[in-house]
Amino acid sequence: MRAPIILLLAVQASGQALISSDTAFYGESPAVYPSPNATGVGDWEDAYAKAVDFVAQLTLAEKVALTGGVSSGNGCAGRIPAINGTDFPGLCLSDGPAGIRGTNLVSSWPAGNAVGASWNRNLTKLRGVGMAKEFKAKGAQVALGPVVGPLGRIANGGRNWEGFSNDPYLAGALGADSVEGIQSVGVTASTKHFIANEQEHYRNPSGNVAAVSANIDDKTMHELYLWPFQDAVKAGTGSIMCSYNRLNNSYGCANSLTQNGLLKTELGFQGFVVSDWGAQHSGVASALAGLDMAMPSGSSFWGNNLIAAVNNGSVPESRIDDMAIRILSTWYKFSQDTDFPAPGIGMPSRVSGPYQRIIGTSPDSKEVLLQGAIEGHVLVKNTNGALPLKSPQLISLYGYSARTFDRYAWGTPGWNNGEEARSTADTSTTQIASNGTLFTGGGSGGNMPAYLSSPYEALSQRAYDDGTHLWWDFQYNSQNSQVDQGSDACIVIGNAYAAEGADRPGLHDDFTDNLILNIANQCNNTIVVFHNAGVRLVDQFIDHPNVTALIFAHLPGQDAGRALVSLLYGDTSPSGKLPYSVPHNESDYGALKNESLPVGIYANFPQSDFSEGVYIDYRAFDQQDITPRYEFGFGLSYTTFGFSGLAASVAAGANTDAYPIQPIVEGGRQDLWDVVAQVSADVANTGSVQGAEVVQLYVGIPNGPIRQLRGFEKVLLSPGESGHVTFDLTRRDLSTWDTEKQEWLLQEGEYQVYIGSSSRDLPLSSTLTI
Repeated sequence: MRAPIILLLAVQASGQALISSDTAFYGESPAVYPSPNATGVGDWEDAYAKAVDFVAQLTLAEKVALTGGVSSGNGCAGRIPAINGTDFPGLCLSDGPAGIRGTNLVSSWPAGNAVGASWNRNLTKLRGVGMAKEFKAKGAQVALGPVVGPLGRIANGGRNWEGFSNDPYLAGALGADSVEGIQSVGVTASTKHFIANEQEHYRNPSGNVAAVSANIDDKTMHELYLWPFQDAVKAGTGSIMCSYNRLNNSYGCANSLTQNGLLKTELGFQGFVVSDWGAQHSGVASALAGLDMAMPSGSSFWGNNLIAAVNNGSVPESRIDDMAIRILSTWYKFSQDTDFPAPGIGMPSRVSGPYQRIIGTSPDSKEVLLQGAIEGHVLVKNTNGALPLKSPQLISLYGYSARTFDRYAWGTPGWNNGEEARSTADTSTTQIASNGTLFTGGGSGGNMPAYLSSPYEALSQRAYDDGTHLWWDFQYNSQNSQVDQGSDACIVIGNAYAAEGADRPGLHDDFTDNLILNIANQCNNTIVVFHNAGVRLVDQFIDHPNVTALIFAHLPGQDAGRALVSLLYGDTSPSGKLPYSVPHNESDYGALKNESLPVGIYANFPQSDFSEGVYIDYRAFDQQDITPRYEFGFGLSYTTFGFSGLAASVAAGANTDAYPIQPIVEGGRQDLWDVVAQVSADVANTGSVQGAEVVQLYVGIPNGPIRQLRGFEKVLLSPGESGHVTFDLTRRDLSTWDTEKQEWLLQEGEYQVYIGSSSRDLPLSSTLTI
């Protein structure tokens, strides 16, 4: 095992932690103590003051009770008990990032990867508002989401679908919008999983094998994995959830560098850090390292043990005070002391059991649910205008993910309290969910639908409305299905499954590929759709001349069928863009395809060296000159767009000194958010139907990746209409992390600027000189 080197770091007067060298960080986690106290900066001032007054009246035992969960009998994922004799009623923490889980009379929202595919910031915020209304109606004060980690380093990552994108800028922007939407309703967002929880296998210790250690250098940490968490803190997230894995050989929830140093000092985080469920592995050490709340139980390491640790001097009571203040500050900040239902009032312990029937779904959420599902679909192939469908007389429908979800399909249970269990009838693959429409993934990120609109049901309704004939074949041996030669179109709908607790076994499956090829061999207009929980390779069938269209639907939530039919018939023009790249082959990923496993002398202490640095996904493909099948940011429409009028300049009066100097506020140094440069361009709808284009800005920062996303805006345009888009580039957007100075460095020199519709379709370019 790599024995961690314990270094007591110096701390600047500004509170910025110093790390003497980049090499000391990599594989070893330097120590940063003490844990900084919350200060009530910015709009936390009033809530912080109330929390300080409240905590001053509590006994040590009452303060400790705030820091650890207790067994929950009301269906909450975690629960903090009430404090007798006060007006604090306790807290209900509930999954998940795509809608409240473990109850009914709520909605199944599009999952993170569908939100990422929308590239729509306003829609993302509205989704956060709609979800939070349901959390609030059920008495859940803390929503365990959004997810910005895993970022998606490993292509086979089992939880990549819960996050928005493997680009930190896109993930950070949509994460911040989610936080703002959720918290505008008075629900605390718990942004997760902090940090570098990039694989599911060996994420937890088992027997004599420790959890995997994500070994990350300081520069990569700041420019990639910390980036979206910084956006969430800047947006005011009330909570951060620490992760299962080790980070440079120190467990995430006991890592003083990441929690005390990066999060609470460098980023000025004011809320509370909560452990992932069962991620606490120490008592005194995790308390001193900055953990504030242990879930699901505080009794294992804290509780009476924490009281004893204070009494014997192992933990200063000021640390307990800060834990309690941070927790209560969020309760006050979001007016949960005056404007919130009783904790867990609408949360059943079992969905099938008796409980108080509290309806969480708001009527005004219906439009957001449907639009989110629609914009999460990405059209990547459309040969000879195969789509939209044009008054078809006969449609033939195939594929296990097309039909209505059946929890008992093929004799095995499918949906139960938010958990997806795929059928075991197919022994040839473990990569699909064969018992119906895959509208969300498995595990704590899953959710319960108010209803399910499957593609079959939605197409049946459309066939009824239009007088179309619909023929279908959902038999599990449909690799041998026959096609009526009178079919105007044959639609094949498969999926790519993923769930918490395991990484995906691969990126395609022969069963589904053969099903597609069988239909394509018989039908000259074969349209393929995937409900995919991650990257899905398509080279096995995509060049077949009869495969005319391909849609990645991602995990669209309860309106899956209705959204798909809207796009198939052209009621809406596709506007989604890939939030990741799709390569030709698995080998294109190299070492970033699979998770790290225990090997050799590290068999009991698995190590995952992030030696690729910031070069994941499109950054890696650009660096290695690998042409993907479909690049990051790519997506087709039923109309066309043109770009013109690029202008790039340093903002008037901008400070272009090398380093930021202003004090630390929520999100880091205040001047990191100063606008340094502006880029603008025009986009025009040059086609014949209304559509939305995502204008994407990429910047080539000196000594960095060839290009990095640094701005995007979705613009809805009628035929012939133009729009003008302006992007503000902040100091942070244009900086690199200086490991020696421990600051963001704005370099002098030339910055390449690109505008276009994807990471490789960039018709406009210019140079920005700083």
